[in-house]
Amino acid sequence: MNDVTTDNASSATDGAITARFSPLHDIHVEAGASFTDFGGWQMPVRYSSDLAEHHAVRAAAGIFDISHMAEILVEGPGAPAFLDYALAGKLSAIKYGQAKYSLLLNEHGGIIDDLVVYRLGDEKFLVVANAGNRFAVVPALAERAAGFDVTVTDQSDDLALIAVQGPVSRAILEATPGITDLGIPLSELKYYWSTDAFFDGAPLLVARTGYTGEDGFELYIQTEKAAELWGALTAAGAEHGLVPCGLASRDTLRLEAGMPLYGHELGVDVFPAQAGLGRVVALAKEGEFVGRAASERGPAAGARVLVGIAAEGRRAGRADYELFASANANDDADAAAPAIGVITSGALSPTLGHPIAMAFVDPGHSELGSELFIDVRGTRVPASVVALPFYKRAQ
Repeated sequence: MNDVTTDNASSATDGAITARFSPLHDIHVEAGASFTDFGGWQMPVRYSSDLAEHHAVRAAAGIFDISHMAEILVEGPGAPAFLDYALAGKLSAIKYGQAKYSLLLNEHGGIIDDLVVYRLGDEKFLVVANAGNRFAVVPALAERAAGFDVTVTDQSDDLALIAVQGPVSRAILEATPGITDLGIPLSELKYYWSTDAFFDGAPLLVARTGYTGEDGFELYIQTEKAAELWGALTAAGAEHGLVPCGLASRDTLRLEAGMPLYGHELGVDVFPAQAGLGRVVALAKEGEFVGRAASERGPAAGARVLVGIAAEGRRAGRADYELFASANANDDADAAAPAIGVITSGALSPTLGHPIAMAFVDPGHSELGSELFIDVRGTRVPASVVALPFYKRAQ
């Protein structure tokens, strides 16, 4: 048997998605945040300046509202086997408290979403998906649950998610009043592990995960307690340099860390192997899973692959800028020679001080050190292929 429950309070109607607001929206307004639409949500894009918020996370800590993320509870005797079938990874192998990055593939091997799965018990898992893909992920899991003794419940409207990221994030959580009964001391909590706790008597899941390339934590709490938790964390972090951060700094932070963003580096037309995520697909696991046959075949010969690109100067390539093999069109054997790649994400790196980008390029131009040229508004800027990530924190 299987049972699927979805809270439709914010579901799509006739293909349209109603704008949604975080349970922390009023706090962001009071803090002077600017907002942008993200996956159907009105979310803070910045509070002060993109650079200041970015540097705060690298040097001290930033607090992010990521309540737009989707949370789906999977539980029941068939949960481990179900997730092994529904997702590309071997989720049955992770231990209680452990988290694992995985992919939801379609039958053609394309990526419906990338997500994180937490094991909350022997038969209980929390699947965290991207906000914009909630109404693709939940139906896909519901359909794949057929034949499994499992319950799939969309809890997105019941949970808020707050991230504290940066070198002093642990000290901030340890100083936050109201966070009690941690199953594992934060000093012993490993990267990509979680622990149960309480905040002011309410259940709290504390995970040492994040999307910035820094040490940090993500905290899952009931929506009605979110504002109180945000306030407590902010107060405790004041002396540590904690600042509220928006989606703009989150984007440059994840780019420096070489972390893919759905809709840019990932999509239904992208095979995991093209995006450097071939290792996420557990072809060695027993049994069938959705997308196995296509994943075993792999992408077509000559399919573009994701690489890191670095350039000098201040002119950064942005998403959808094309890449070429020569400095200008007249240098090509054919003046109309096609582009050899396209940028998916790019920015002037606040930490490194030079332009960086991720891009899909033809395999013949993907080797480290390969020289290529970014078409920046009609001017071809020299760049080279470099290893990912661009930035890695000191351990």
